[in-house]
Amino acid sequence: MGFMKVAMLFLSITIVFSFFMATLTGAAEYKVGDDAGWTFGSANVNYRIWAATKKFQVGDILVFVYDKTQNNVLRVSLHDYHNCNAANPIRSYSSGNDSITIMGPGHYYYICGFPGHCLTGQKVDVRVPKVFRPSDFPIGSPSPAPATALSTTSVHVTAPAPAKSSAPSLFINNGLGFGFGFGLGLTLFLIVIGADYVF
Repeated sequence: MGFMKVAMLFLSITIVFSFFMATLTGAAEYKVGDDAGWTFGSANVNYRIWAATKKFQVGDILVFVYDKTQNNVLRVSLHDYHNCNAANPIRSYSSGNDSITIMGPGHYYYICGFPGHCLTGQKVDVRVPKVFRPSDFPIGSPSPAPATALSTTSVHVTAPAPAKSSAPSLFINNGLGFGFGFGLGLTLFLIVIGADYVF
């Protein structure tokens, strides 16, 4: 009797843990500007259109690849984004190969702080919705950024979540959801408790 109860409890914990881990994986990596990267001038990248074609979610990684002698990346407020004001960045990046993990839903505004670059379009608004439904993702999407060998240095940082972040959304972005894992765990727990009365 005791062995069966312990085995069921172990099985329950293992299944719940597996579903919990599945909700935290599956992050995509996006190279900002795709093959052109984060650039100014001749590449003519429209970062607004680039961002509009992506389905960003919590946990995704933005990779900014650029010539650090000619560009940088500044995370700024909405007001500074619209006005191309580089004087008060929330965060600055300048390695030439910056990886930034999206930690919460909201808008993330990035500009190049070099004079004139933002005014000519070197800025991007990354919108991360609170919840994704599985139907939001066509098969094969999102496409991860290709690996690049432009720089041997890489800096990986985590972007702080916008002020109005919602922690539970971390667990429901891929459709499995915290509620599903919790419901499954509760069901299995009741089975284990019920096993006491059956065995």
